[in-house]
Amino acid sequence: MVEEWGEASGSSQICTGGAKMNVAQLAEDNIKKFGEHVSLIFEDQEFTNVELDRMARKLGNGLKRIGVKRGDMVIVQSSNCPEVLQSFQAVWKIGAVIVPINFLMGDEETIHIYQDSGAVVVIGSADFLEKMEGAKAKAPNVKNLILIDKEVPNALYYPELVEESSEELEMVATDDDELAILIYTAGTTGRPKGVMLSHYALYYNAKMQQETLNMGPLPSISSLPLCHSYGIASMNTTSIMGAKGILMRWFQVEEFFRLVDKYKPTLTAAVPMMYTLMLMSPEADKYDLSSIKYWVSGSAPLSLETARAFKEKFGATIYEGWGLTEAGANNSVNPLDGTVKIGSIGLPMKGTEIKIFDDEDHELPVGEEGEIVMRGPMLMKGYWNLPEETAEALRGGWLRTGDIGYIDGDGYIFITERKKDLIIKAGENIFPREVEEVLMAHPKVAEVGVVGIKDEVYGENIKAFVVLKPGEQATEEEMIEHCKKKLTNFKTPKSVQFIESMPKNIMGKVLKKELRKLG
Repeated sequence: MVEEWGEASGSSQICTGGAKMNVAQLAEDNIKKFGEHVSLIFEDQEFTNVELDRMARKLGNGLKRIGVKRGDMVIVQSSNCPEVLQSFQAVWKIGAVIVPINFLMGDEETIHIYQDSGAVVVIGSADFLEKMEGAKAKAPNVKNLILIDKEVPNALYYPELVEESSEELEMVATDDDELAILIYTAGTTGRPKGVMLSHYALYYNAKMQQETLNMGPLPSISSLPLCHSYGIASMNTTSIMGAKGILMRWFQVEEFFRLVDKYKPTLTAAVPMMYTLMLMSPEADKYDLSSIKYWVSGSAPLSLETARAFKEKFGATIYEGWGLTEAGANNSVNPLDGTVKIGSIGLPMKGTEIKIFDDEDHELPVGEEGEIVMRGPMLMKGYWNLPEETAEALRGGWLRTGDIGYIDGDGYIFITERKKDLIIKAGENIFPREVEEVLMAHPKVAEVGVVGIKDEVYGENIKAFVVLKPGEQATEEEMIEHCKKKLTNFKTPKSVQFIESMPKNIMGKVLKKELRKLG
């Protein structure tokens, strides 16, 4: 591996082919190819691939007994656990559609998804029972709640439903284009939109990751939520690779360290927030983390300072990648066995075409900034019940990602900003990420979010929100003076506000619409 903070070389290839298949076939093929093996460790309990598949078959029959049919929507609303994995496989095996819900969503967004999806069944954890019952009361299509971990009145009990069902189940032969999953994205404005991904899109996404990474069955550890496309894509790729996965219910930094020390995984997929917490933890030196060769990051921008600090503290390179729910997630990555460009989201996954377009949909040359667009079989069918938004997002067969960036001479992609986050000051575009990188280099700063605020003179001006490292103190003037040393006055924040924590989504991405409310 060559690591560079500047220029390097690399290339992307296109893989073709695929198979008409139900995406649940990936798990069954895993058994045929690799035989029975421990495929999951959860809370120090081991599960084999055969055991998980048997439970999924029994659950599939249980769902059929309560009336779930091909094409029906089934909500899964729980933190990570083996039952979530089984639910995905069971629902797909019978030709129904998974609707994973971010369990941290507010009541109104949850109700909207229950209603908009037309789901008939909800499988979930009792931790969210009040929210589930409240949403069900306003969604007449939902006939049954199935609780994974508790017996309560007016709900079915998951273990009983499984135990009373046969394990003999014939998988539905779904069409390539048939809907497999409906993932709601919060977006930057308005209600969540349902992203429709087909069986073939999920299969293709997993296959292209496996071919791009070109790795054997590497043991991995993950706390990526299985209600998010990043976690779902990683789950499917693990099936293809025949790997053992250590699954965390959610991320806790010391528990992560303990599991790495005990089980010696080789690979982890995480988000920048997790790397920040590792850097800040005083517990890291107590554990042996050397087994992990590949530290992958995605879902949110990785700051240069975090990458540098992680390399310094742990002696490890973070391989940054990128993807969109609308394309199944995991659409580019720095090569695990080649040149890593720090600050780049890497090269397109095999089978993925990525270009830079201007506002008139013309391709821009190497090095010029514009909107990142992509196409390939992994793209969504569209947004559920939103034909106009679908037509705009998939104009000309290319997915408009909303990310601004450029591609260098070696094919590496760099994101400079989200299109909707651009600050337009006196008619000039300012990229918040440029300001954020400068503030992140301050030794007292843990996290930063920069947004545009209304300004009577300039139209918009720059405001920075800063979270300090534990025990640190700083002033607004100190932060502004630090910026003036690295930025022109025009790009220096007009104001800096210190906050205790950043508003984030479940994947650790800073919610700038919430920051704007604070401003």
